[in-house]
Amino acid sequence: MSGTGTFGFTVHPRARLREDLARAWRPLGLVPESVYDAALRRLPLPPVTMAGVQIGGERVGHIVLVPFGARHLLSDIEGGRRRVSRAVDRAAALGADVVGLGALTATVTAGGATLRGRSDIGVTNGNAFTAAIVEDQIRMLLPHVSARATRAHIAIVGASGSVGTAVTKLLARDPAEARLTLIARTAPRLEALAASVAGDVDVTVALSIDAVRDADLVVLLTASADTILGPDHLAPGAVVLDATQPRNTSPALATARPDVLVVDGGIVSIPSLRLSGGEIGLPDGRSYACFAETAILALTGHRGHFSIGNPTLDQIDHIRDLAVELAHLGFHAAAPTSFGAPVVLERRATVIA
Repeated sequence: MSGTGTFGFTVHPRARLREDLARAWRPLGLVPESVYDAALRRLPLPPVTMAGVQIGGERVGHIVLVPFGARHLLSDIEGGRRRVSRAVDRAAALGADVVGLGALTATVTAGGATLRGRSDIGVTNGNAFTAAIVEDQIRMLLPHVSARATRAHIAIVGASGSVGTAVTKLLARDPAEARLTLIARTAPRLEALAASVAGDVDVTVALSIDAVRDADLVVLLTASADTILGPDHLAPGAVVLDATQPRNTSPALATARPDVLVVDGGIVSIPSLRLSGGEIGLPDGRSYACFAETAILALTGHRGHFSIGNPTLDQIDHIRDLAVELAHLGFHAAAPTSFGAPVVLERRATVIA
């Protein structure tokens, strides 16, 4: 892989600050949660080079930790943007050609739009490959869902967001045997998205997560610092694809609803992937799709920005083509897991309404 570029990838502590900061340095797990909450809010902490990245046995990138928790990022957007910008400075100083925005570091920068003016480093939010992998997973799961009608019902939560919009358009471009309910909090963008695909797929919209109650497959793509999907929201035998970080489901859901299958979304297989010095909550050989997009761009010599704001279908097709070039390294949807544990997909009972 000599002659290709290197990358940085920004992450942040998620819901449990102590647990996530201990991934960067184990002794940090000894500090009380309340101390971290106060410190991250009040102190101008610098970004931390958390881990080195190896793929194919070569050092190809760095993980840079933004010292701001998920709730902090969502409650102080301007403060979050400043901290993300400093983390991008760190990635550039490390020699990265491109930087990927992980989890809510993409959300607070408007999908990277606030960093568009940078010419020293390329920026991507990773949403093009995330949309591609989520589409692959949806089509993989559809034969295994229990349908309450003649066609499966897919509910996409966070449909008007960057990934949700792209996934909706992908499903409409090559229509699946399913009907869609698009769910988001604000109507205008949601209704415009539905209107743009209405000629290709059966689609309705809703403003409340309660609309997932009769869905066979629920796809979670919304940015939140907290769990938003509870056991009372779901139909019997529903399948949930949670492609959010921080994730919007809890292991308690699987305990309360053993009939429901929760599948980890947006996970990519890169068998030779190793992190040195820290970890991001996934085992060796697996990454989030936004991370994988950044790696793909660097390993294929991309320069400049890529996915900023909403990815286009052309960008999604292009990143898929680049992933095919790197097929010897993996870069495809990982085998399905549920809260990290492998699952075997079986045909679930079909109920005809």
